[in-house]
Amino acid sequence: MSDLDAAKVTAFMVDYSRDRNTWSAKAMVTSLRAFLRFAHVTGRTAVPLAGAVPAVASWRLSALPRGPPAAEIELLLAGCDRNTATGLRDYAVLSLLARLGLRGAEAAALQLGDIDWRAGEIAVTGKGSRIERLPLPVPAGKALAAWLSGGRPACESRAVFVTVRRPYRQLTPEAVRAVMGRACDRAGLERRGAHRLRHALATEMLRAGASLPEVGQVLRHRSQLSTSLYAKVDQDALRPLARPWPGAGR
Repeated sequence: MSDLDAAKVTAFMVDYSRDRNTWSAKAMVTSLRAFLRFAHVTGRTAVPLAGAVPAVASWRLSALPRGPPAAEIELLLAGCDRNTATGLRDYAVLSLLARLGLRGAEAAALQLGDIDWRAGEIAVTGKGSRIERLPLPVPAGKALAAWLSGGRPACESRAVFVTVRRPYRQLTPEAVRAVMGRACDRAGLERRGAHRLRHALATEMLRAGASLPEVGQVLRHRSQLSTSLYAKVDQDALRPLARPWPGAGR
């Protein structure tokens, strides 16, 4: 510790961050600064070195929302064997994620009483325990009805999605992510998170002419800033803003 200096601290952080994502690098910055402050206070280092830990560059909304194209979503759905209870359940889960943009945790939390068949709506408990009613598209409604009438085991749980083997338990958000992972494997696609289907729905809505406020309403964003991420893939709205490329007209 007595040989530690600012150059070594900075070099370590640069090397550590080379093959890691932003969040992992930020976590190391926080931990390393805390350790170096402790080392100085306890006399292990002669000078304070926490300031030598470089910050991690990060910008809000810097990434593009990456959702699978419509053809790949159809592959994910087609891979479910609807002759089995598991296939009926997985097809219904994926239909809600793809057609309604539900989060994985929201699909897992869905209860039988949340479905209003007469009105064609479902009540979704979202972030902050907010309950919002959404129209149930016909394809998703048919998938739900097939699972509930032909696949879901009779059990005490009031959850819509349960395991198909005893003891019957409500699916967890982790189990919903596993449903998505298995669907990707069956379709021969790279594994992706369930959240990607929300991105795909938003992108398709924009291509169909929906506005950003309408997308935010469907995805139930509490802030317009969350929806503004999708402005980057709204090509129709962005096209008038593009400047002519120099020499392109020659």
